[in-house]
Amino acid sequence: MSNIELSQFTLREKLQIMESIWEDLRGHVDRFGVPQSHKDILDERRRRIESGKAQILRWDDVKNSIGKR
Repeated sequence: MSNIELSQFTLREKLQIMESIWEDLRGHVDRFGVPQSHKDILDERRRRIESGKAQILRWDDVKNSIGKR
């Protein structure tokens, strides 16, 4: 599907297509491996949280803070 074809859809239709694609991909997640570099990043973040050097923020708080700095 080309960009020209995509431009014919409304925003709502595009979002519905994206949701359908993500839902389909979720059914195939076991076919994809997680790269070691991603695992390393997550492990480091976990260590920072456990050591008190970082904290977990609530998503709503993060959303509400965007653009207020």
